[in-house]
Amino acid sequence: MNYFKKIFRFALPYKTYGILNVICNIFYALFSALSFIALIPMLDILFEKDKVKPTVEPVYTGISNLKDYFKEYLAFHVNEYAQNDASKALLLVISLVIVLFLLKNVFNYLAMYFITFLRNGVLKDLRNVLYNKTVALPLSYFSEKRKGDVMARIGTDVLEIQHSFLSILELIVREPLTIIFTIIMMLLISVKLTVFVFIFIPVSGFIISAIGKSLKRKSDRVQKEQGTFLSTLEETLSGLRIIKGFNAENKFNEKFQESTGRFYRFSNKLLNRQNLASPTSEFLGITVIAILLWYGGRMVLVEGTLDGSSFIAYMGLAYNILTPAKAISKASYGVKRGNAAAERVLEIIETDNPLKDKPDAVVKDSFDKEIRFEAITFKYEDENVLESFSLTIPKGKTVALVGQSGSGKSTIANLITRFYDVNQGKITIDGIDIRDLKIHSLRSQLGIVTQDAILFNDTIKNNLLLGVESATDDEIIGALKIANAWEFVKDLPSGIDTNIGDSGNKLSGGQKQRLSIARAVLKNPPIMILDEATSALDTESERLVQDALEKMMQNRTSIVIAHRLSTIQKADTIVVMQKGQIVEQGKHKELLENEGIYNKLVEMQSLA
Repeated sequence: MNYFKKIFRFALPYKTYGILNVICNIFYALFSALSFIALIPMLDILFEKDKVKPTVEPVYTGISNLKDYFKEYLAFHVNEYAQNDASKALLLVISLVIVLFLLKNVFNYLAMYFITFLRNGVLKDLRNVLYNKTVALPLSYFSEKRKGDVMARIGTDVLEIQHSFLSILELIVREPLTIIFTIIMMLLISVKLTVFVFIFIPVSGFIISAIGKSLKRKSDRVQKEQGTFLSTLEETLSGLRIIKGFNAENKFNEKFQESTGRFYRFSNKLLNRQNLASPTSEFLGITVIAILLWYGGRMVLVEGTLDGSSFIAYMGLAYNILTPAKAISKASYGVKRGNAAAERVLEIIETDNPLKDKPDAVVKDSFDKEIRFEAITFKYEDENVLESFSLTIPKGKTVALVGQSGSGKSTIANLITRFYDVNQGKITIDGIDIRDLKIHSLRSQLGIVTQDAILFNDTIKNNLLLGVESATDDEIIGALKIANAWEFVKDLPSGIDTNIGDSGNKLSGGQKQRLSIARAVLKNPPIMILDEATSALDTESERLVQDALEKMMQNRTSIVIAHRLSTIQKADTIVVMQKGQIVEQGKHKELLENEGIYNKLVEMQSLA
């Protein structure tokens, strides 16, 4: 229940529906109990027709005599209406029973009607909060988590919590109230018989609770395994080309089937334990009823302390306890499963985000002077990727970062965009530490083009509008022309309104990259970050993309992370990196004349 207390705050906006549900459940429980009491006069008419009917309205003498008063009061008015006509009396009593059962079911429907809005509202809000938190969390979080596991938490775990909400409300309102009202009516009929019944109910409850003790642990295993095979599925769909190209279908089939096999075993254990609840509670209930028949039958036939019609109604009330008792049993299992799901969902929601804005973070609307990296040190795990790295990039200049893989080039891009924070030192824009800026404000100054052109399953227009939602079609076409992309976009069936498929897979690599450049051009930021934007392209595509990049970098401050050195010869400064430190910097010709590491890199690429 600890996790559910935290989840219940999501129900507060829908508390009106919860209150209406409780009110309807109270009436449901009341009419559920009264509908059985109303059977007594009908049974009297059927089986005790020779009994003398009361001719004077009875007088209420106290709660101890309430059952007899109610019975005689009803019999008096039935007799008065029917005027000793048994068929009329029977019709009246049957009508009363039908009305009570109708009211019971009307309030049952209304209770379910109102709880639907609460449950679905909580489901919606939980998923929205989870999605917002997922988007807000740093990239480092997802390097440790499987994407499929996160998807399982947003999908099936939240759904499990939604179902458990109904169980909770049944557990604390509807079914207990039904039992309480039923017990009150049972006590009114016979205190002695009710006390006898309740000797056996704690025994039944103990047995049922013993069955469900391991449900939370078993449910947690099932949900974790679901995250595992969803991750395998996500990886398979993302890397299908490689899987097929390396004939690895069998390997991934085995991996997936191992996970679904574990899911199968865990689910069987969970469901078999859960399914044991209903037959166990029903058998125990019938056992109590059988004992009740024996003891109550003696009271009617031997002792004569209870009349037959009251005993039959009492039996109906006793059986009426079984249904809510079984529902409580099932609901308690639902709560245990839901508690495991709530734990997994809250783990994401309550994860601290180290990259959130400071309370006094400032908004910066322009870039005026320079970017400075001041003695920064950074590591992803144990080993430093950058160590005492210092660099100044004046406004309007293009700085290229080159070096072997693992030298820390892409880390610079990750740090200036605040995908990660530095461990030591600081990065400033116009003298302001980027950690003191609002993240949205910082990233508004930046445009990013990565090695992998990340596009979405939408139209070209909507992909370009990510950074500037208000751009016109003419501005979009202008950005496409600068990026050398209009030449192929204009020939597409629907132009800029053409859907480009999942990850833009309807386009070639060069076309996708030019669209990602057009997206950055349309945003028109003062600072551009190009992370190996041409390294994955063929020669023709590289020429078109490089031309687009040069157009885009005019009058902008650019940080170019380069793999192909031929693309950065016009840079104002080339910074050569090795093991997270700067080993050389200067212009292209200067570095060649020095015959250092840069010169060796150029020679190696020219020989390749």
